[in-house]
Amino acid sequence: MVHCHGCFDIVHPGHLRHLRHARSHGDLLLVSITGDAAMKKGTGRPLIPEELRAENLAALDCVDWVYIEQAATARELLEAVGPDVYVKGKEYELNNDPRFLAERAAVERHGGRVVFSSGDVVFSSTALIAALEQSVDPYHARLRQLLSLPELDGVELSRTVSRFRGKRVMVVGEVILDTYVLCDRPDVAGEAPVMTLRPLERRMYDGAAAIIARHLAAMGACPVLVTALPRNDDGGQGAALRQRLLAEGVEVRSIEVDAAIPEKQRFLVGAQKVMKLDLLERLELDAAQQDALVGLAADTARELAVSPEGTRPGESGCHGAIIADFGLGLLPQGVISRLCPELRKHAHILAADVSGRRSNLRMMRDLDLVSPSESEVRQAYGLHDQSLPMVAWRLLAETRSRAALISLGADGVIAFDRLAAPVNQEAGFASHVRGEHVPALSGHAVDALGCGDSMLAAATLALCAGGNLLAAAFIGSVAAALQVQRLGNTVVSATDLRQGLARLHSAHLAFEPAEVIESRAAAGGPRRVAAGVGAGVGAGVGA
Repeated sequence: MVHCHGCFDIVHPGHLRHLRHARSHGDLLLVSITGDAAMKKGTGRPLIPEELRAENLAALDCVDWVYIEQAATARELLEAVGPDVYVKGKEYELNNDPRFLAERAAVERHGGRVVFSSGDVVFSSTALIAALEQSVDPYHARLRQLLSLPELDGVELSRTVSRFRGKRVMVVGEVILDTYVLCDRPDVAGEAPVMTLRPLERRMYDGAAAIIARHLAAMGACPVLVTALPRNDDGGQGAALRQRLLAEGVEVRSIEVDAAIPEKQRFLVGAQKVMKLDLLERLELDAAQQDALVGLAADTARELAVSPEGTRPGESGCHGAIIADFGLGLLPQGVISRLCPELRKHAHILAADVSGRRSNLRMMRDLDLVSPSESEVRQAYGLHDQSLPMVAWRLLAETRSRAALISLGADGVIAFDRLAAPVNQEAGFASHVRGEHVPALSGHAVDALGCGDSMLAAATLALCAGGNLLAAAFIGSVAAALQVQRLGNTVVSATDLRQGLARLHSAHLAFEPAEVIESRAAAGGPRRVAAGVGAGVGAGVGA
């Protein structure tokens, strides 16, 4: 009987020649493989689970028996089996590794002999896997590069998320009710060629500034929402929203307005949105209401800035403030121009985001973080043909902001910050900004609603917790990846973030059948994926 032992993670031509050579030395060939728990080949190894590795070997005609060995070496198994011949690779002939020497002693103690294979064709599973990873698309390569950086170490990012707890953050902005109307299959009306929808179920989500505050609370912070709610609303939508948010740890402070909470209805067939209905009444704040809103926000920031018991001396109690302008009239230019300096006095981190054609991105000033999409910032400045770094520089220079997270949709996000001094490029141009690209971390988009809100909440808290801009962008991208895989505007919690980060750091190269990739492209899914995950779930699916 002949015995071979190894990992056999990828069975390559070198393995085949090795096993055939071994079989030629006897009548039966036993191949034992190192179990998953005992394999020490680096992060993500083994690539193939032990059961499938055993199945691969059992399918070879030269192999008679396969055994999964859960010990770190084959020494104990060799003592029990006592093979006549133990065949090892050519590289072990001059190897003084004590683990191999112990195996050799066990074989020879039972009268067996150790034979080395010819080594005429030498491959390494470890080297092959590394080469495969080097040849993957740029998005995979960029993600691997990011995960190797010290500030994006999994343990450090998890600690940053843990420091979210107790951070006092205020949010100023409109609230919206996002209603999903789930419908039966559409039909064509009899009286005219128009589509007919039959509602089956209605789901209502708190949106805009309300969902940002809910994200903050779920991630461990202590948020206060400053907004506008309907006057004389006892038992109405405003009172119900206040109670829902309070139950989730969000304090609500509001001015009264003579308008209902804006609602956006989306009609879906399955997970596909087929129509959107905006039930929006734009707010028109008079001078007194504008004063009341600015005063309420300033008082809230000032109150949060009073250091509570247990806070280190000299540390402000207002860790962060977020201005969320959704273009519905609550934050006109005059209000934003007054809000920014008031909140800047008290908040460690001042962040902002915009949404909609009538938002006021250009009026925001002295921010630590501004988080628009590429289309929003290009539209705000009318820069549709210039390079994105030039657009980012214009944004940071005009708003006097430290950094920007500019979303590229399915292509991820770029974190821009200003350079202390311009850097000359090869073409003779001087660059005033530095950009770090974080690829999209989700391989399958279910619903893009609310991705920017979750990213803003997580990135702001990361800055409040002492993380740098790249860490904030990465954690924010994880939040967005989690959000995009859910139907509806649901919250992303600190636990969700930790699990998402853990999946990314344990990710490894995986393969998808070509027909899956083609079907996804035909359905209008993301053009690229970010990370391979061996289990086939989590932040991304490998191509």
